[in-house]
Amino acid sequence: MATLAHPESDFTVLPEMAADVFTAPLKRPAHVGEDWLEPAQTAYSSDQDEIWDELFTRQMQVLPGRAATAFMQGLERLDLGRGGVPEFGKLSEELGTLTGWSVVPVPMLIPDHVFFWHLANRRFPAGNFIRTRETFDYIQEPDVFHDVFGHVPMLADPVYADYMQEYGRAGWKAMRYNRLKALGALYWYTVEFGLILENGTDLRAYGAGILSGPSEAVYAVEAQSPNRIMLNVDRVMRTDYVISDLQPTYFVIESFEDLYHQTVDRDFDRLYRSLAPAFTYANSAVIDVDDVLHRGTQEYLLRGGRGSGAAPV
Repeated sequence: MATLAHPESDFTVLPEMAADVFTAPLKRPAHVGEDWLEPAQTAYSSDQDEIWDELFTRQMQVLPGRAATAFMQGLERLDLGRGGVPEFGKLSEELGTLTGWSVVPVPMLIPDHVFFWHLANRRFPAGNFIRTRETFDYIQEPDVFHDVFGHVPMLADPVYADYMQEYGRAGWKAMRYNRLKALGALYWYTVEFGLILENGTDLRAYGAGILSGPSEAVYAVEAQSPNRIMLNVDRVMRTDYVISDLQPTYFVIESFEDLYHQTVDRDFDRLYRSLAPAFTYANSAVIDVDDVLHRGTQEYLLRGGRGSGAAPV
């Protein structure tokens, strides 16, 4: 088996974790193998299918005009609103025809090296469960709605699909340098909470964390509180982020080609050698090298955020 110190160039072999690579410890359920894949997708109940349909309907009331064109096109091509939780096999056939990706079920958050390995092989791991009505508005661990509705439509875009595969390949290098936090920040501010400036002026969301939640879909593109800064990979990978609240800062790309070239063409070996173990910049910071589209008031953050009941303005 390959190790992270010398990964296979074709990424066909799941690497072993070297002792000096630091990752979050996760206990693997007994029913899954080293790839963490479920034997089959969950057979969802009628109530669970209704939860998907209600979440889908709610998002479609806020996303037109706010979601990236590529996302809306992906939704249409994959017909994710056909009723109930999509069947992964059928979805993978359709997605595979478009960009060669598939969707595979996993029981929970999976280890970093396994996640990267699946992405490097154009497989997107999706949570094999859906939130309950008690957690309808917010769930901490990503479920099938976040993963499939939020992420998968973007994988129908060829350039973005290639970016995701390259991100998976880059993950192994980040682990060898113990810079997973830095690479995680890049994922957070692009794949989860990225914005795109379409036609040079039209701000839209493409990040799954924005697209799968009604409040952030409006807040990210319209509110006065957050900063909106053009993406700079080196800066983003030094920037802290918020996990359980609306973001104080969003980073904006000009196009998916721009995103691809800013990351794939970057010398990450040199970058990782220069990075500190901890983040350099606060998540609300604006620094002198930033190309700022909007300098936010940070009112939402300063009033205490979600825990205070502050309005997302």
